Amino acid sequence: MKIDVTKIFDLSGKRAAITGGGGELCGTMAEALARLGVKVAILDIDARAARLRQDAIAAAGGKAKAIPCNVLDEEDLTRCYSQICELWGGIDFLINGAGGNNPQGSTDREFLELEDLTREDIQSFFNLPFEGFKNTFELNFFGTYLPSKILTRGMAERRSGSIVNVSSMSAFSPLTKVGAYSAAKAAVANFTKWMAVHFSHVGVRVNAIAPGFFMTEQLRFLHIDEKTGEYTPRAKKVVAHTPMGRYGEPEELLGTVIWLLSEGSTFVTGNVVPIDGGYSSFTV
Repeated sequence: MKIDVTKIFDLSGKRAAITGGGGELCGTMAEALARLGVKVAILDIDARAARLRQDAIAAAGGKAKAIPCNVLDEEDLTRCYSQICELWGGIDFLINGAGGNNPQGSTDREFLELEDLTREDIQSFFNLPFEGFKNTFELNFFGTYLPSKILTRGMAERRSGSIVNVSSMSAFSPLTKVGAYSAAKAAVANFTKWMAVHFSHVGVRVNAIAPGFFMTEQLRFLHIDEKTGEYTPRAKKVVAHTPMGRYGEPEELLGTVIWLLSEGSTFVTGNVVPIDGGYSSFTV
């Protein structure tokens, strides 16, 4: 295979679908890809957020389409895919970014203590609402599985395409408290490797990114004290365990994502790439 190194990261003319594209991290990816000449379908259950991202891309001269979508609904995903095909004939890339944590799937404390067993005011492992745990797991794992199933058949038929899933640092070593989220992101990492092998004979590559800690609005309420504006004790632990000594910025995901979508990674599949400021490498 001969690759023109002057165009190795050229994505112009390609088509991408991004689930969770109205959010902070995947919205940043959507805007960046649009600036590189990619037509971007922004799939998000929050129609307003998707439309705002579409408008921002259009204002910058890019091409995007906001499509309200529930990633846990096969019929809705099929409708979304039909709409994308009508617009652009299909997709070349899928970024599975829909996900997030639900407090009802998390414990209040890092460690279970005996007194917690008799306290109703503490959400321990034993009184976690099953629906909260289930909903968190389903959104993160099945919210990756279903879009992959519905949206990528055309890639396989054309024998070309790239899927990028969004896993987490919590997949490598589960974070305290967030049991459902950690389990789901570990499942995403494992499923990424399974998909990479399964799709390898039809020319579709499958990888994942594993972001470390990025100070998004979703994370802010747990990591910033509302009264003082200072880091919470949990946030201080995060920074202390991150060799680079800070949180990441959404733009710092872009280089890896563009690489995984481009011809720069044609022999890369089945990888879960940490983007974490060294978090996963550090121990004491």
